[in-house]
Amino acid sequence: MASQQHQPGVPSLQQQQAATLQQQQQQQLTQQQDFDPVHRFKMLIPQLKESLQNLMKIAALNFAHNTNIDNGVKSSDTAVQRFDKSLEEFYALCDQLELCLRLAYECLSQSIDSAKHSPNLVPTAASKPDTVQAESMSYAQYLGMIKSQISCAKDIHNALLECSKKIAGKGQPPGIM
Repeated sequence: MASQQHQPGVPSLQQQQAATLQQQQQQQLTQQQDFDPVHRFKMLIPQLKESLQNLMKIAALNFAHNTNIDNGVKSSDTAVQRFDKSLEEFYALCDQLELCLRLAYECLSQSIDSAKHSPNLVPTAASKPDTVQAESMSYAQYLGMIKSQISCAKDIHNALLECSKKIAGKGQPPGIM
């Protein structure tokens, strides 16, 4: 009689698989959050606060040390922490925060532009009639909008090619012979 007995303290195969799945989901969530500038900003704020506290503490210790030296008081031979290193760390965190804010602003701008240039949704065959919005466009309207966007992109591409040829001196400007 070979019955499976679960030994206490040893996880079952299902528990191991569930734990592995949970770990993978956690890693995916962490990776997604690393790319989110707002989340990254929120994660950097406590580090910035800690860095500023450290910077102020080192500045105070250096001031006290220099004051003692100026007053002719023998100071302890303990190594004074370098202010410039902690200031550099603080500025590096500020730069990271600035980049996060700029990236978040760019994402917002792109989202606004996207909504402005393609504001209406196209109902699909899977859409239920009661969920179709009144301002949604027909497929023909959508195709027309896409064709105009492609045409505009081609015009920009051709203009850039023409300018690059003029700059390189390979092409004659039109109308000059």
